[in-house]
Amino acid sequence: MLANIILGVLDSGAEIAGVFRYEQLSNSRLKQWFSDFFVPSYELTVIKQNRIPQIRMKSANSESFRKLLIGLNVDLIIVGTWPEKIKKETFNIPKIAAVNIHPSLLPKYRGPNPYTQTILHGEKESGITLHLIDENFDTGAILKQEKVLISDTDTAKELREKTTAKARILVKEFINDLNEKILAPVNQDERYATYFPQISGKERMLDFTMQTSDDVSRTIRALHPFLPCYITYKNQFYIVNPYRFKILVEKYDKKPGTIIYKNKNNSMKIVCKDGIAIAFYDLKLYRQNIIKELIKNITKGNKLLK
Repeated sequence: MLANIILGVLDSGAEIAGVFRYEQLSNSRLKQWFSDFFVPSYELTVIKQNRIPQIRMKSANSESFRKLLIGLNVDLIIVGTWPEKIKKETFNIPKIAAVNIHPSLLPKYRGPNPYTQTILHGEKESGITLHLIDENFDTGAILKQEKVLISDTDTAKELREKTTAKARILVKEFINDLNEKILAPVNQDERYATYFPQISGKERMLDFTMQTSDDVSRTIRALHPFLPCYITYKNQFYIVNPYRFKILVEKYDKKPGTIIYKNKNNSMKIVCKDGIAIAFYDLKLYRQNIIKELIKNITKGNKLLK
């Protein structure tokens, strides 16, 4: 999201006074330096290629950050994927506005990970919303909004890529509109508002006795690339390839959870709650202590899904 926001601003011809990356809130300066040096992110590459100043602060609500904004005489703040609730004393500083880019069709799917939640709930479309920042998460008046279609094979990874690419276009249009049009923010209709928190991490263990074939498919696609899904078989755990499974047409008169086929190449066919089987290919045997790893990852689920 950050890279596409930066590129959208540059496409509009506006000047970027600085970029504040959320990693710098939780990482020490030394840890961040190691991360940037050895595994530089795409957004960092964009920042360096365009010689954009980086802002290093402990919080977007700190006095030092507010003084910096005032000193830079900023017109606009654009936020995307930010872990803090930004306070009024900060978002009131820009001369024009402080806006957030949220990857859903607000007011639906407020919350930290709409990519996962929209697929989990079987939506056929999502979107990108540019809205004013207010004192609550994802509730400000809408400035611009675009739909993004969700295909039956999209994982959260593909949905994120499509959505953030649309964000670049939306940011450019918004900044250009500031010079050419009168923008009228539209309040969100609370009758249609929904909010979903981070997933717990427990969803990664597929339960064919409780999930239909559609449930299983949505879970696998929704969790990728944030968390892998697992199939249990004879006290072993197999990692599901999110691109190598298929819902079969034939319905089986078998108990849900029955494995009707398995070969040495780690392919399985398993019956789901609705009697429909799913064929899984290229399963990978997880050879470490999976229980300990699952507990560890579940406890830090919020970090995994940023």
